[in-house]
Amino acid sequence: MKPTPARIAVLLSLSLASIAGQAQTTAPLKTQVASRVDAMYPWLDGVYKDLHAHPEIAFQEVRTAGKLAGEMRKLGFEVTEKVGKTGIVAVLRNGAGPTVLVRTELDGLPMEEKTGLPYASRARTQSGDNFVTHSCGHDVHMASWLGAAKTLVELKSQWHGTLVFIAQPAEEVVGGAKAMLADGLFKRFPKPDYAFALHSWPLAYGTVGFNSGPVSSNSDSLEIQFKGRGGHGSAPDKAIDPIAIAARFVVDVQTVISREKDPKEFGVVTIGAFQAGTVGNIIPDNALVRGTIRSYSPEVRDKLLDGIRRVANASAAMAGAPAPDVQIIPGGAAIVNNEALVLKTEAVFKDAFGADKAQRMPAMTASEDFSAYANEGVPSMFFFTGVYAPQDVAEAAKPGGKPVAFNHSPYYAPVPEPSIKTAAQAMSLAVLNVMRP
Repeated sequence: MKPTPARIAVLLSLSLASIAGQAQTTAPLKTQVASRVDAMYPWLDGVYKDLHAHPEIAFQEVRTAGKLAGEMRKLGFEVTEKVGKTGIVAVLRNGAGPTVLVRTELDGLPMEEKTGLPYASRARTQSGDNFVTHSCGHDVHMASWLGAAKTLVELKSQWHGTLVFIAQPAEEVVGGAKAMLADGLFKRFPKPDYAFALHSWPLAYGTVGFNSGPVSSNSDSLEIQFKGRGGHGSAPDKAIDPIAIAARFVVDVQTVISREKDPKEFGVVTIGAFQAGTVGNIIPDNALVRGTIRSYSPEVRDKLLDGIRRVANASAAMAGAPAPDVQIIPGGAAIVNNEALVLKTEAVFKDAFGADKAQRMPAMTASEDFSAYANEGVPSMFFFTGVYAPQDVAEAAKPGGKPVAFNHSPYYAPVPEPSIKTAAQAMSLAVLNVMRP
């Protein structure tokens, strides 16, 4: 039946009423979340600055884990420590409903902070060999994780189900998620129906970024020992030069990227270490190269790994050298966000923060081991929150503009407020959205 103008008007009014009703349903919730996060912010700021000043590296996060465990016990969670060496699992049951996992990371990086902040880290590793700093933003993640936990406790009447808040060690070495799973994370504790994690990013504070599908890269490492025959530098014909072989490999392996990989697909091979020889007039017996391999899709990953092995062997064969020892060390798999969960969460983020501040963004080329939980069959969403003043981000985007420090920079300095507030609100709303009746 062809709708009449009058019927169209009725349908339009009903649609608008429905939309308005939905807005009225969500508006009080986002207001409640924001007001609670605002009220608790002095506590979060204190926790953040303490964590920032006292970072610990992978599997050494004893103080950090103890602090979070203590805070979660105060909130009423059942807390288990030393899961996956230094990880913690905090569980809160609130009747029948879905089980939702929320992850934060515990570890810092073995590098010196150069931000000059009054709460800058001067901590060192347990051995004392290196400085340690939270230059990836895990301190922001931990503070917002606590903020979301406290918000959800205060809003228990608004949701039903089970919260599983985990604080994971050793994300920076892509080993903590595997360690927690191997220690029975999904056997000793409720297996989640959904999982969420966030990451600070050099975006404008107050913004949230996300996407469906891959949002991080596969990460593999390569280590190749090229074999030669040592000799005097003045008589190269009496030797087989492994430096020349390895140098050829470093150059030629990039043709796998430029000539074999689909140019529309992401893939990177970077050689970050080249070690050979001791003095200028001796040809060494061996040359060692180390590197990293990044990709999004399994198909590209397989192509890159095959190409690396093939080019390494060909480089040696061209010089009449023995076959090299090629080691590919698997790392973390790409995080693939669940499309249905992203769509469900996207609507809430846009309602809470505005469509201009809650937007889809390209996948990062870095890697993350949150994928280990998703690969256990858990629908998951990994999203990003901004940490820099909007004017600084806008300036950095201009040609010749002053760049903002990226994650892992010694100058990485998130602006705590409102960065932590936005992250805590976003995580609280994402969880409430899947746990509300």
